[in-house]
Amino acid sequence: MVTDKPAYDQLIDYLTTSKSLFLNTTPPPEGMPTIETLIEEEVSEQIIALCTQHQELETNHRAIIIREVDGIVYDIEQVLAECWQRPATEEQAKFIHEFAGLIKNIFDSAIAELLD
Repeated sequence: MVTDKPAYDQLIDYLTTSKSLFLNTTPPPEGMPTIETLIEEEVSEQIIALCTQHQELETNHRAIIIREVDGIVYDIEQVLAECWQRPATEEQAKFIHEFAGLIKNIFDSAIAELLD
């Protein structure tokens, strides 16, 4: 649905070129969740919003989306492997929020094409 599209490749390239943000050694504020937790939460929220906005999606389409999201999170983990379990900084949390929104945008576009 999206992981085989050029927009997805561009998104992963964007993450890769932004990787230095995740390698900085600035101590995070006390009590920040890990990068893994933030990514899982942010992506989940965006996919829930996506499915809520597109109630006309069939069950099999929703299943495809969930499978692809699992793959996307895996790809993100591969890019950010060395910092995956570290607490996030404020700047990293903002980036993750933005990045999750971009993932939703790619799915929105794919769903628009699917339903046309």
